[in-house]
Amino acid sequence: MSLKETKKPTLSGTDLLHADEDVPKGLEVSPSISVTTTFRAPRPWSENDGLKDMDPWNPDRHVYSRYTQDVSTRVERILSKINQGYALTYASGLASAYAGLVFLNPKRIAITGGYHGCHMVIEMYQRSRNETIPLIGIDDEFQPGDVCWIETPENPKGESKSIQYYADRIHAVGGKLFVDATFGPPPLQYPFKWGADLIMHSGTKYFGGHSDLLCGVLVTKTREEWNQIWYMRTFLGSMMGSLEAWLLLRSLRTLHLRVPRQSETATKLAHWLHKASNGKAAEGIPAGLIDTVWHSSLQGKDARGWEPSQQMEGGWNATFGILMTSTEYASLLPHNLNVLRLTRAQIHVSCVSALA
Repeated sequence: MSLKETKKPTLSGTDLLHADEDVPKGLEVSPSISVTTTFRAPRPWSENDGLKDMDPWNPDRHVYSRYTQDVSTRVERILSKINQGYALTYASGLASAYAGLVFLNPKRIAITGGYHGCHMVIEMYQRSRNETIPLIGIDDEFQPGDVCWIETPENPKGESKSIQYYADRIHAVGGKLFVDATFGPPPLQYPFKWGADLIMHSGTKYFGGHSDLLCGVLVTKTREEWNQIWYMRTFLGSMMGSLEAWLLLRSLRTLHLRVPRQSETATKLAHWLHKASNGKAAEGIPAGLIDTVWHSSLQGKDARGWEPSQQMEGGWNATFGILMTSTEYASLLPHNLNVLRLTRAQIHVSCVSALA
């Protein structure tokens, strides 16, 4: 497959710096770290200043950080802009996954593969409902009330699924498509363009990007839906901490620099390693080490004629999978990459130290 340069969607550094400009705030250009949970109560004689009058999307004051807080509001405004929807933050990626299920209230869940933690979230959701919610595969027949949950690009292989294909199928029966787009952050792909109903990100990964915060994100299409998930988050108690919000705001300011660079580096590495797959020797890689390399750029067209570059418009994902020829090689690999100065053992995927 040709890797020639084409015009790609890009993130605007201006948006990342100024998309929160309309959020009411003081005179600070760079917000202070504030970890307060409570704020001064309004005067009892003030009209239209009670909790019932608060606009959580655009709060002119704060009451309790479980509702709103200065920096998290700024973060959510930037995430909304770059994801082309309405974003809400959570304490972790799995917290946002659980919140997505609460919001979508599925009769059945269609899911195949993907991050193992999301499968455990489904188990916890079933326990909270005290019932078994049927699970089917994403290529099984759908019924009204189903939620199709896809991760694209997928953990751990880094291969892509057609969002539009599954959107068309689930929408034909009145169901919803829930897309985990963690490995395809903006500007790499935009799931709403292809029919997603709700987008999830583990903000711990690329949005955070420094291995120093936990965060989850849900993105809705409308303000009305955002108001619903905000209300649910308030009483699920799964909001992101104030310090983490500050760290995330710091990270988002450089997202337009980090993600494209990580995408380019990962794609070059995946193609270099792919030359040595099936046990071949290639360009300094000894024979007999690598069995298979997976990456969206290596997929090609599927049986329906769909090709991942149609969806990954802003560049290939910065995550790929490698199958070594033995368990021993797989165990040793992360501890020997420092010889090649590629990464460090046990480093978190998407950290700036991983693929820069």
